[in-house]
Amino acid sequence: MEKQKKILFQTLGCKLNFAESSAIGKELTKNGFQVCNKNERPDVVIINTCSVTDTADKKGRQLIHRMVRFYPHAFIIVTGCYAQLKSDEIASFEGVDMVLGTNEKVNIENFITDIEKKNSAEVHVDNFGQIRNFKPECSADDRTRHFLKVQDGCDYFCTYCTIPFARGRSRNAPISETIKVAEQAIKEGAKEIVLTGVNTGDFGRSTGENFYELIKALDNIEADVRYRISSIEPNLLTDKILETVALSKHFAPHFHIPLQSGSDEVLRLMKRRYTTEVFAEKIHRVKEMMPNAFIGVDIMTGCRGESEELFIQGMNFIESLPVSQLHVFTYSERANTKALEIRPIIPMHERRVRTNILQEVSDRKLKKFYESQQGLPGIVLWEESKDKKNMAGFTENYVRQIRKYDETKINQFEQITIK
Repeated sequence: MEKQKKILFQTLGCKLNFAESSAIGKELTKNGFQVCNKNERPDVVIINTCSVTDTADKKGRQLIHRMVRFYPHAFIIVTGCYAQLKSDEIASFEGVDMVLGTNEKVNIENFITDIEKKNSAEVHVDNFGQIRNFKPECSADDRTRHFLKVQDGCDYFCTYCTIPFARGRSRNAPISETIKVAEQAIKEGAKEIVLTGVNTGDFGRSTGENFYELIKALDNIEADVRYRISSIEPNLLTDKILETVALSKHFAPHFHIPLQSGSDEVLRLMKRRYTTEVFAEKIHRVKEMMPNAFIGVDIMTGCRGESEELFIQGMNFIESLPVSQLHVFTYSERANTKALEIRPIIPMHERRVRTNILQEVSDRKLKKFYESQQGLPGIVLWEESKDKKNMAGFTENYVRQIRKYDETKINQFEQITIK
């Protein structure tokens, strides 16, 4: 009997990538491969990359070179957003055997029937207009949380962003097919499922459905499970969605809403689809319906056109909002984006200064939110612990709690008083 080929995954970037790597692993195990355990030598290494910033590209390059150095005899495959956008660059790296684009990685088993080392890399990358493949997928992280990929791609083409070129147009599977994947994950023990996508709230564009209908269908599953909604655009966060979450027994009062800038002028330069007035209305609506909801906000610093005056204006707007935490990103130029035409250009040093300032705002807001929750009831889902001394978990509104380790509590809900 032929020995099973061992495969090692290396994944960078968003939760979507991790869901995809998990799904690829499951598919390849059906086709005669075995995922590597620690200390095993892989026959194949699959590197699933990110390209959201220059730093992400750099991490991708470093990881590729490191895997080639560590496993010189392994068949090296590079896929993901960096591979889609810069396939020729990656193909030129010594030791890389295959480069697969976004369309191709969905059916990766069709491309690795021959895993003999190559003299030069094979490249299979469709252009972004041909990216149409989609499968709903669910993966587990190393704790208790599962990530359900419900949507991929984006039709927004914001001026600073390359994601539509890396992942194609917005698309999804029908609700009926998505529900089956969620039900299977629950059957296998999932207690918390995070709905993920590139533009999650745009679900339904390719099937004539919508995100509200999806969450209603998930909410109707009779199971001991909790759902979280990952990043959702403010213009897509409707009152019907908020009402469903507020009344739901399954959906957590936890929102991640990208703002990117608190200045209307900068939002216009970015070609975002809302104003600060609309954004503020959404935040206050969430708090009106769910006073203890956790609200995370994406914010970008130093993008082209963001003068010091506009930055201060944006910072003051953020300070005025009852949000719980900021996810602060430093702008980096991306090739072939419209933002490259915008002036003035903010020096990188100044961008980082602004990032640090907003990180301090975030720290204050998170401390204030945690303090506001002390003494209130919460339901924690406890996670596995490596040191076996203490264990951590999160309440439905994302307050981290710690207790003494108890193996019987792992992946179990517990009613507690927040400390």
